[in-house]
Amino acid sequence: MRAEPPGPQHEWMDAAAGPVVRPYTLTGGRVRPAVEGFDLVAFVLATADADPYGQPGLQPEHRRLVELARRPAAVADLAADLDLAVGVVRVLLGDLLARGLISVRQPPAAAGLPDNDILKAVVSGLRAL
Repeated sequence: MRAEPPGPQHEWMDAAAGPVVRPYTLTGGRVRPAVEGFDLVAFVLATADADPYGQPGLQPEHRRLVELARRPAAVADLAADLDLAVGVVRVLLGDLLARGLISVRQPPAAAGLPDNDILKAVVSGLRAL
């Protein structure tokens, strides 16, 4: 029977360490996508001729994103489906957008934000309740 070596044990070196280290390696250390503007509610759609398997250098997560984006999907939904952080998914989507495998549709901008006076009146009304 083997005895544990003396000294502190590395508790971070277990099955749970994979997801902690993996996103960094998925993005190659990048923290920002090549193309900015991936809002959480932006819709991603794979292009009609997108073939992620014919592209060298793509990881399985890239390919899975293209498959999920065959139907319009929000960035937040894609992150949830892949069980990855949104920042990681944004970097991966930036790679796919740069290769022309996806298109991104931003949500329409709000027509205008409410006036500060209206917001103050609402807050005052809520406080009065």
